[in-house]
Amino acid sequence: MARLAEVKRLVEAHRDEIIQFLRDICAIPSMDSMIGPVGERIQAEMRQLRYDEVRFDKMGNTIGRIGGGPKVLVYDSHIDTVGVGDPASWEWDPFIGKTENGMLYARGACDEKGSTPGMVYGLAIARDLGLLDGWTVYYFGNMEEWCDGIAPNSFVEVDPAIRPDLVCIGEPSRMNVYRGHKGRLELRVVAKGRSAHAASNHLGDNAIYKLLPVIAGIRDMEPELANHPFLGHGKITVTDLQVKTASINSVPDEATIYIDRRMVIGESKKQVFEAIEALVPPQYADTVRVQALYYDSPSYTGFVFPVDKFFPPWALDEDHPLVQAGQQARELIGLAPNPSGKWDFSTNGTYWVGKAGIPSIGFGPGDEETAHTVQDSVSLADVVKSTEFYAVLPSVITSVQA
Repeated sequence: MARLAEVKRLVEAHRDEIIQFLRDICAIPSMDSMIGPVGERIQAEMRQLRYDEVRFDKMGNTIGRIGGGPKVLVYDSHIDTVGVGDPASWEWDPFIGKTENGMLYARGACDEKGSTPGMVYGLAIARDLGLLDGWTVYYFGNMEEWCDGIAPNSFVEVDPAIRPDLVCIGEPSRMNVYRGHKGRLELRVVAKGRSAHAASNHLGDNAIYKLLPVIAGIRDMEPELANHPFLGHGKITVTDLQVKTASINSVPDEATIYIDRRMVIGESKKQVFEAIEALVPPQYADTVRVQALYYDSPSYTGFVFPVDKFFPPWALDEDHPLVQAGQQARELIGLAPNPSGKWDFSTNGTYWVGKAGIPSIGFGPGDEETAHTVQDSVSLADVVKSTEFYAVLPSVITSVQA
């Protein structure tokens, strides 16, 4: 690549700004998809870097656009985070963070604010060096933590109502190219009973007891689940139990369990649903129901976009042109060759690829094992280095497709 030396020079010239930008956005709390203030800070950086368009969409995600070419590439980074949990469990302020041995420790440093500075600066550098010919590129800073894929679904169907040709997802990938992950289906099982005083429990119908065979069946089901050669073994877990009862001295008249079922390619939503239904004993068929879950909570702007909580699995082939372009971009910037990988958790790829069929890869600094923990962290050297990747990827894709 003729301009690689200039890419590296400009990235190095902006090293301090890139690191400070990361510190600034980690210092702004953005839990529960409340991404307005951190979005404003990111937008200020994009305006300073002379993006062609900078704004919030209707949902409240941050959009930055450069160029107007016929090919559309989106850089996707969710900028909301989980909460901090018990503040006493942190040895440092989770938002101010700390720097130690070249690592920034702060809430969201790994998951997923660590990819934002590289994406924002990388696209501006690519533009300045003429590496975006024929492209329209977007930085898409979105809300994702509570419902994977809802933000890109809105991006394609509502605002800006643009279907990209390709996507790069910035979830932590240890600076490797990732090309898929398991999907998931979220369900609940609701049992109805009859209340009675605990002293006369024989007059009641305990809703909890009706769920015990279902819980046991779920516990024992996992070894029989499908095993995919790339995505691995399916998973199933009871994640919550809720009970309605008149008092702690009463037989509960309703009980609900929630289920997280991690799916691999080849498994259908219908199959998963029916397998849970089959666990309900025949004598409880009229009082125990398996139900799909839906997400219809308003975003912080009041925007509502109802979706069911089914998140399809996805995987690109190793020889897919986008995967190959990602691998070439890695090696071009000096990273050692490494096989493409997959995430253990779920990302917006459930929509981009799983529902919309838009080819996507992942690349980002950070190790997902620190996500959602008090060790949430990212290598500052990798944050800077990732900027080179994001800057060269569009031109590498062009060369691979030529």
